[in-house]
Amino acid sequence: MIYPYLHRLKKENKKSFALLIDPDKQQKEDLINLVKQATGEGVDFFFVGGSLLTNGNLEECILTIKANSAIPVVLFPGNGLMVNKNADAILLLSLISGRNPEMLIGKHVEAAPSLKRSKLEVIPTGYMLIESGKPTSVSYMSNTTPIPADKADIAACTAMAGEMLGMKLIFMDGGSGAQASVQPEMIQMVSANVEVPIVVGGGIRTAQMAFEKLQAGADVIVVGNAVEKDPSLLSDIVKTVKLYS
Repeated sequence: MIYPYLHRLKKENKKSFALLIDPDKQQKEDLINLVKQATGEGVDFFFVGGSLLTNGNLEECILTIKANSAIPVVLFPGNGLMVNKNADAILLLSLISGRNPEMLIGKHVEAAPSLKRSKLEVIPTGYMLIESGKPTSVSYMSNTTPIPADKADIAACTAMAGEMLGMKLIFMDGGSGAQASVQPEMIQMVSANVEVPIVVGGGIRTAQMAFEKLQAGADVIVVGNAVEKDPSLLSDIVKTVKLYS
């Protein structure tokens, strides 16, 4: 089970790294090479998902990963169609930073029967979109306004509310292709006010940036676009995360 493992790591002050893979952007041979590289480097999780799903490659992507690695595959869905029983778990994202009821509970009701049948490990996740310098796919598709980057107090209160509502993870995200990543000051304030593991992604382009998020209180670092552009970054970030192992 993935959540109990994450919870234990937090108690031990250990960190982990999730490589985000967008099925829409992957050719099979490139994906195999990336998965093998990630396995060799010691990536902890594959997060699979995106704001859109245009080519129907979700299942093939998951099966390709599973055929080439034993690393757990966790669905990071952008909509209710991104449910597949071949994954190990799913982050059931409730967009608690926004006020769109469809993203808070509506889509979850539609997906619930499929999730129940899938036997996936369902991890209730309070998803907080943080302003990152430009509109992102997730802000557009979710029709929500991100939390301002300099409003750490709003982020902390939002995270507290999510935890009180039963969320088992808090995911702070700048969105795919973010210009700016979530600021350490905001992560630190959120970390000081909740006990559940904190996931941080979006706009992390260097190992130093990853280190700053971890130091501030992030428990899981998520990187996708930056590794797609520069695969050598994978090794540097893994080494940074393993400083906490």
